[in-house]
Amino acid sequence: MRIMYFLLLTLIGVTHGQKPVVRAKVGGVVEMACRLPLPYAGASVPLHVVEWVRQGFDIPVLMKFGVYAPRVHPNYEGRVSLVRNTVLRVKGLLIEDQGLYECRILLLDKTTDETRNGTWTLLSVTAPPIFSKTPPPVMEALVGNPLSLACVAHGNPPPTITWAKDGTLIEGDKVEFLSGTLSLRAVDREAGGQYECLASNAEGNVTHVTKLKVKGPPVIVIPPKDTSLNMTQDAQLQCQALADPPNMTYVWQREGENVYHIEALKSRVKIMVDGTLLITRITPGDSGNYTCMPTNGLLTPPTASANLTVTHPAQALLMPPQTYLPTGLGGLVSCPVRAQPPLLRVDWTKDGQPLDLAMYPGWTLTSEGSVFMATANDDATGVYTCTPYNSYGTMGQSGPTKVILQDPPSLSVCPRKEYRQEVGRMLVIPCQTTGDPAPSITWSKVGPATRSQYSVAANGSLLLLPLSKDHQGEWVCSVTNRVATVKASTLISVLGTSPHAATLVSVTPGAKQANVSWEPGFDGGYTQKFTVWLKQMSVGDSGEKQEWLSVPVPSSGSSLQVTGLVPATEYQFSVLPHNKVGTGPFSEIATTRTLSCMLEHYSPNYNPLPRRAKLEPPTSLSANQSLAGIVLQWSAYSQFLPITGFVLQSRTEQGEWFNLDEDIGANRSVMIVPGLRKDCVYELRLLSRRGELLSEPSPSVNVSTMGMDMYPATSRFLEFVPEPLLAGVMGGVGFLCLALILVLGTVCIFSHKRDQRRRKMTDVKWPSLSPSLPPSLPPSLPPSLPPSLPPSLPPSLPPFL
Repeated sequence: MRIMYFLLLTLIGVTHGQKPVVRAKVGGVVEMACRLPLPYAGASVPLHVVEWVRQGFDIPVLMKFGVYAPRVHPNYEGRVSLVRNTVLRVKGLLIEDQGLYECRILLLDKTTDETRNGTWTLLSVTAPPIFSKTPPPVMEALVGNPLSLACVAHGNPPPTITWAKDGTLIEGDKVEFLSGTLSLRAVDREAGGQYECLASNAEGNVTHVTKLKVKGPPVIVIPPKDTSLNMTQDAQLQCQALADPPNMTYVWQREGENVYHIEALKSRVKIMVDGTLLITRITPGDSGNYTCMPTNGLLTPPTASANLTVTHPAQALLMPPQTYLPTGLGGLVSCPVRAQPPLLRVDWTKDGQPLDLAMYPGWTLTSEGSVFMATANDDATGVYTCTPYNSYGTMGQSGPTKVILQDPPSLSVCPRKEYRQEVGRMLVIPCQTTGDPAPSITWSKVGPATRSQYSVAANGSLLLLPLSKDHQGEWVCSVTNRVATVKASTLISVLGTSPHAATLVSVTPGAKQANVSWEPGFDGGYTQKFTVWLKQMSVGDSGEKQEWLSVPVPSSGSSLQVTGLVPATEYQFSVLPHNKVGTGPFSEIATTRTLSCMLEHYSPNYNPLPRRAKLEPPTSLSANQSLAGIVLQWSAYSQFLPITGFVLQSRTEQGEWFNLDEDIGANRSVMIVPGLRKDCVYELRLLSRRGELLSEPSPSVNVSTMGMDMYPATSRFLEFVPEPLLAGVMGGVGFLCLALILVLGTVCIFSHKRDQRRRKMTDVKWPSLSPSLPPSLPPSLPPSLPPSLPPSLPPSLPPFL
């Protein structure tokens, strides 16, 4: 049936638009008809030339005149012929034969050149896919490198190309497909395998297989494990790896050093073929971290580590023959110990006798087993030994150490507290000591190390020549002998230089301004002034990158309020000092963000907190509907500084936020939301407040007053107070009223008695005092008033009232 269908397509032209279409398969035979029109009925065939041309070819495919042999295009040599006078027959079809063909007939019996053209015929050659480009059968790739597998096929219809790996269709983000080419951005171990390129169309399919081998460093499949063994046992630390290429060697290290380079190990270690490290007759000193590193010379080799723990009785290590202690200062006699399991105790002997610490005031035993003496004196001298113990016992007593007292170093000439010197000159700062043996003297600069040169004289003095700006700062002289170190410090101020950088720059932002403050550096001996430099971090409306701007600081102040800033925008600030000599270095950059414009109405008396004291919003905000209205609950965040209250904000339908309540008490955590309307949906949020400073808003909650008969006013909240609480409140109010009545009654009674006493005193007649007035009585005192009566009282009022 399929053969009949092919023959039918081959022999019958199917109209495609206005061009007949003849279909055939590659390797087959096809005939394209071209009828010779007869000029009149019954006439013999006139002389003519038959010519078949192909679109895009300069030379005809075939041209025949009369009985002469046809002329054939080189590409069709041996494959084309004419049958039935004008029909073009093509055999051994190639896919390249596909195209448009036209038959042209030239009649030679006409007096004029007349060419009769047939219509164009489309020859469609169908073919199964054929690969024109494929990757090699075997490929190698290095781990981490990109890889491309190109697979190009031709056929008609055009074939579709798909890729499979180990029988599974390839998909995922790690691969890319473009025009049949499979690309891997970075090859890994899992990329190795068998890749199959499949090209298919309606005529058939074809496949090509490529095996990918991934080369790279070894991969450790069995890493070493932490091991604990008793002393004298053999230790085996396993390490197994796989690699391609497989020419792999194993390297073992202990604490970063090759085991074959460690004197105490090299005669007892062996690395097996499978990578296992063997250590025979382990000793306490073999404990440590061991690292396995397999390598085949490609890229960076992997590593895996494990700890080897050797359990043993406590062992006293080598004691120094002499131990020197500072006379009159604290001293320590150490017992070097190695113990696994950990140390339990240390026994000491002094001059061959067990040491009883209770006999020596100020002597104690540290957790490491050392003897500490609060004050070293003649009692400390002697020969000491120690014996450590753990749960396994002890490996014996340590060697002896002789304690010798020595005076700590002392300064015979100390530096002054401060030196001030002009730049470029020489400065010598003394620091001298005495002792036998002579203590060592070193000088160091506190803070950043100086880049300028300095030297220490033979007598210990600090020599700065020439003195530079970099020498400015605090210097320390350290005097050390084998028992103690003493130090003396001094401050060097270098005059005649540009100022030093300002420090501790802090910025407290507002909505449209920021307060910048700093700690001035040394002024170099001249009055210094400052300039604040700032830059807006975000891109402006014009889309251009912002530049640094400078604002001078009046006089020599150490703070400045920068105005004209954009709200809710991030800025960078730096302070630049300068004096008559020149400009100093910039300070470190401080970054801050101005407040939102929404909070601007809180800023007339703005007193912001440092950035470290940033307020945090309330948390766990929730809302529930009750008979009293919408009940809002929250939890207060633990603040760096206490807050003074909360601000409640609301909005509807994504509108603007407005304040419902700006004075919610700081101790409150629940409230009835005021000012809501019936049958509305609101979005609520809370902000923490300290004075004029507000926090960021809390996460918002949505509430609805739908279905409520009416939204109650805040004053009705008392109606829903629990009865016990309400009774307590009413009782308290009643008690206050009763107390007020008693107080008023008492006042009235006392007032009445006082009025009665005043009336009685009015009736008393005072004796005449004018003849006996003393000479010193002030003229302003009325003559009828006794001298003992204060002038401010009325004459009719007795002095005791």
